[in-house]
Amino acid sequence: MLLGLLTLLAGIGQRTIWAPSETFTASAPAGATAAPLTVIDQKLRTLHGGTVKINIQGDGNFLLASGRPDDVDAWVGKTAHNTINGVSEDEKSLSVEHADGEGTAPNPAGSDLWVSSENASGELEYTWTPPADGDWSLLLAADGTKPAPANISMTFPNDTSTPWAVPLMVIGGILVLGGIALALLSARRKDGEGGGDSGFARRARARKAQGQAPSSSSSSKVTMVAAGVAAAVLAGSGTAAQAASPSPQPSGSASSPAKEAVGPPVLLDAQFRRILEQVSSATDAGDAAKDAAKLADRVAGPELEIRTQNYKIRSQVGSYEPRMPVRSTKLLTTVVTSGRDWPRSVLAVTQGEGNVVPQILTLVQQSPRENYKLMETTPLQPGTTFPSISRGGTETLAAADKSGLLYSGEEAMSGLADRLTSADSPFKDKLTEGESSPYIADTLSYQAEVVKAGENGNFTFTHKVVPESTVVFRTSDGGALVLGRINFGFEGTPKAAGDKLSIGDDAAALAGGKETTTGMVLSFAESMAVYVPPAGSTDPMKLVAATRGLVGASFK
Repeated sequence: MLLGLLTLLAGIGQRTIWAPSETFTASAPAGATAAPLTVIDQKLRTLHGGTVKINIQGDGNFLLASGRPDDVDAWVGKTAHNTINGVSEDEKSLSVEHADGEGTAPNPAGSDLWVSSENASGELEYTWTPPADGDWSLLLAADGTKPAPANISMTFPNDTSTPWAVPLMVIGGILVLGGIALALLSARRKDGEGGGDSGFARRARARKAQGQAPSSSSSSKVTMVAAGVAAAVLAGSGTAAQAASPSPQPSGSASSPAKEAVGPPVLLDAQFRRILEQVSSATDAGDAAKDAAKLADRVAGPELEIRTQNYKIRSQVGSYEPRMPVRSTKLLTTVVTSGRDWPRSVLAVTQGEGNVVPQILTLVQQSPRENYKLMETTPLQPGTTFPSISRGGTETLAAADKSGLLYSGEEAMSGLADRLTSADSPFKDKLTEGESSPYIADTLSYQAEVVKAGENGNFTFTHKVVPESTVVFRTSDGGALVLGRINFGFEGTPKAAGDKLSIGDDAAALAGGKETTTGMVLSFAESMAVYVPPAGSTDPMKLVAATRGLVGASFK
C-alpha cells in the first residue's frame, strides 16, 4: 500500500507540481555582429508547434516584415545580415549566424514582397502566425542603413506531455488495491488459525489427512494482483513508447510518386489589392494634374510613355480624349504567376468608374527590390470574353516557348502585327475577332482610307513587335493569353516638291506644327492581348483586348 501511494503521488506530481512549463523563452546572445538586416528563419515558426511570440527592443523606429523565404532572401541579396535559425540545447539562447556583405540596403518599408509588415518604435510584441499555407520568413530592419535591433527574444510552446503520469497513477492505484486485498486475506487467515474448529480449518485438516495440498485460493489471488501490476506496467511502458515515437506511416506511402503541383502564387489576394490601390492612386494623381512625374513610382514602360504624351497633348488640345482611368475597384479577376524568377508579371481585370468596358492591367516587378509597376492598360474588345485562368497561380512562359501551344507568344504577336499591317496577311484566317470586336478591321480601314485620300503624299504603315514586352500566361484549357506592345508607325512623304502634308491637332502638339513639305512620321504604341489555343486545336487565335495611344510625331 505504501509503495502504491508513493507511485500514485509520483503520477499526480507529474501533472501538477512537477509539470513542465507551457512555454520557454530563448534570447539572441549579446555581442553578435551588427548588421542592417536580420532574417528570422521560417523553420523557427514550426520548431515546437503552436504559436510563437517574438519580443524585439531597439532604438528608434524599425520594421518587421513577413514574406516567402525565397522572396526575403532575394530582397536581402548581397547585404550583410544576421540569420536567427535555431535554439540552443538548453533552450535559453537563439542561434545567430552572420553573413558578411554590403554595409547598407534600401529601406525595406513598402516593398511589394511583404505580405504584411509591422512598424514599431522602441519595442514590438509580435505573434507569429502564417498569412497563408506554406513557409514564411521574417525580415527585421531599421532603415537599411542603421543596425537592425539586436535585442530579440522568442517564446515557444513547450512539450508539456507527461507520458508516465497516467501509467504511474494506474500502477499506484492497483498497488494500493493489491495491498488492501493482501491485508484482508492476512486477517482472514489469522481468524482461521485462532477460531477453533471452523469449517475452513476442518476442510484444511481433511485435505491434509487425505494427502492433498492446502487450498491455493489465497496464493492465486496474490498472483492475480501481481499479474495486474505487471500488465499495468507493460501498458504504461507502451503509452510512453507511443508518446516518444511517431506513428509509422502507411505502407507504400513513401514510395508513391507525388504529382508535381504548381507553386504558390507570387502574390496573395490582399497583397494584390494593396498594390492595385497604390497603382490606381498614383495614376489618378497623374491624370488629375496632367503630370507624368506623379506616375513614376507606379507606372512604367508603354503606359508611362502613352500617358506622358497624352498629358502633353491635352494641355494644348482640350478636346483630346484622356486615357481610360485605372481603377482598383470592381476587380473582376486576377492572374498571378507561380514562377519565382524575375521579372514577375501579374494581371488584373477591372471595370470601375469611367471604364466603359473591362480593362486588363499588366503589372510587372522587374527585380526583388523594385515594386510592381503598371506597364499596359488594354480594354477588352466588346465582343470577346476573358479566357479562364486559375486564380490560384498559373505558369508563365517565355515568349519563344511553344510548349503545348498552337503558337508561341512570339509567333502570336508577330502574326498579329502582320495581320494589322496587311489586309492579305497569311494570318487572316488564323486570327479572328469577336462579332463586335472592331480593332483589326478599324485599323485596316483607317490605313486604306489614308492612302486613298492622300492626293499629295505617299503613305506607309508598319506594325512591329517590341519583343521584351511580351508576357505569356497559361490558360486553364492549356492554351495561353499573350500580352505585349506593338509599335505602329505611320510615315508620309509629299509626292512632289511643294506638296504639303497636314496632320491633326493632336500630332501637331507633339510635332510643333500642322503642315510639312518634307514629310512626317507618327508613332503609336499598341497594347494587345491575344488568346492562343492549345496544341492540336483547329480554332484560330483570338484578339481579346487592344488599344493604341499616340506617343510621337515629327517632321522629316
